[in-house]
Amino acid sequence: MTNAEIVELTHQHLVNVYGCLPLAFVEGRGPYLIDADGNRYLDFFCGLAVTSLGHGHPAVVNAIRSQAEKLIHVSNVFHTEPMARLAQRLSGLFHGAKVFFANSGAEVNEAAIKLARHWGAENGGRFEIIAMHNSFHGRTMATLSATGQEKYHHGFEPMLPGITLVNFDDVEAVEAAVTPKTAAVLVEPIQGEGGVVVPKTPEYLARLRKICDRNNLLLMFDEVQVGMGRTGKLFAHEHFGVVPDVMTLAKALGGGLPIGAMLARPEVAATLTPGTHGTTFGGNPVACAAALAVLDTIEKDRLLANATAIGNYLMQELRTIAEQSDQIVEVRGRGMIIGVVMKGEARPIVDACLKQRLILNATAGNVLRLLPPLNLTLEQAQEGITIIRRALSD
Repeated sequence: MTNAEIVELTHQHLVNVYGCLPLAFVEGRGPYLIDADGNRYLDFFCGLAVTSLGHGHPAVVNAIRSQAEKLIHVSNVFHTEPMARLAQRLSGLFHGAKVFFANSGAEVNEAAIKLARHWGAENGGRFEIIAMHNSFHGRTMATLSATGQEKYHHGFEPMLPGITLVNFDDVEAVEAAVTPKTAAVLVEPIQGEGGVVVPKTPEYLARLRKICDRNNLLLMFDEVQVGMGRTGKLFAHEHFGVVPDVMTLAKALGGGLPIGAMLARPEVAATLTPGTHGTTFGGNPVACAAALAVLDTIEKDRLLANATAIGNYLMQELRTIAEQSDQIVEVRGRGMIIGVVMKGEARPIVDACLKQRLILNATAGNVLRLLPPLNLTLEQAQEGITIIRRALSD
């Protein structure tokens, strides 16, 4: 089938919630995607930070194939070795935490919100959660309520009660929002969907930690988009020297397969007991096998160092372009999550790049977002920069 035929067939039967671009991809190799008409694109979007090792990485493909040939699903009423090994691996990477597996970022953020409420109920009958304006945590009703962007709320009101939204990077606003009923603070260390917003206050997260410790609150970090090496550290909060009580991961964890993980301090996780929460496909053995391969590859191929080096190169080149252009306000980010803040809408630049076979996206209206694979080479980075420069000049 051609691009046009696949697009037409899709829109005949699919609920139209995505506003898809008129492209249908049939193959991926490394940082490149090939559409149904045979055109090749450089992918600086990675399925929204999911395919962080690029497409068709041999380690991930082999892990999926090997596990699928042995066992695809049994439900988490039983145990499987891939789930046990992945839980062990993640726990070891995050201070001996207990792990809950689900299928997506929204689901593990939902689990974190439920955990906070269940923990709060057992610690003074508390239930309120402080979250941030400009955030994005998912599209379930609880995670949508914690998402600080009204455009996602329209038509779904009323939101879940008990969630207070304050400004990101504003410690005093968090302090003022704490009440005797507050149980937790939920924050992205770097806001991704909100426009790649890095805290300008270096001690912001550390001060949140102090507020939570002083008031016996849970500090919960949503690392769904910025975790798993995206920032040049395995977890984004490592840049800030702060350890949360609860952390959520998804997107890049499975190398392209759907999997999410909520990690929590053992004494906090202990409040969830059999029957209090669950999900049918959580800890699926094929997805867990893929995640183990992702972690192995990040470590073996030193991809954190590569993400830092190539990410710094991209930001330096983009800042050079910004100095020569009157269209760019700011370039910000860490590692392989980069936001180029435009004076006007970013979508025309996305479209211009797409015509030249480079995939990136616009977020927050005026922010050009780059999410390249962690194993991008310097030559591939230069290829992308050349296209962006040409698109801006055109």
